[in-house]
Amino acid sequence: MQPDAPAPAAPRDDGAWFTAVVREHGAALVRYFARRGPRQDAEDLAAEVFATAWRRRADVPTDAVLPWLYRTAGFTLANHRRKLVDLPVDEVPETGAVRVGDDPELSLLFDAELRGALASVGERDRHILLLNAWEGLDGVELAEVLGISRSGADAALSRARKRLRDAWHDRLSF
Repeated sequence: MQPDAPAPAAPRDDGAWFTAVVREHGAALVRYFARRGPRQDAEDLAAEVFATAWRRRADVPTDAVLPWLYRTAGFTLANHRRKLVDLPVDEVPETGAVRVGDDPELSLLFDAELRGALASVGERDRHILLLNAWEGLDGVELAEVLGISRSGADAALSRARKRLRDAWHDRLSF
């Protein structure tokens, strides 16, 4: 071995790595899913993402684990929404039924005007806005989740914010 050569990397203990990833990011993934769909599915969907992380552990970047998990979560949620779920007519909620309980913060998020404004900006913009607002991602992490450059992510977030502002203004204009 040459004196200037770097020491070989110690093999990673996959079990310990996976346990640490689940402990560190489990709550964030459950919140991600709870904000985007039925709360009763959030833990199962998070578990599905972690199962994918375990199967693809060699592909998970050590310096960007959470963005990789969020990107995988986006695919998992899209697949989950594609599944056909029959809902008997007598179980369809009435329009305006309380969906988020007594949590005023979540109630505001589900307000009809905000939902309408968010719906009008398109799915990609909505995804970017929610990753930024709810998950706190911007810059490099947002770029990792979107699979684009940092400058591309910054530009996409800026455009999405402008579209949301315009949509909000249009909804409030008489």
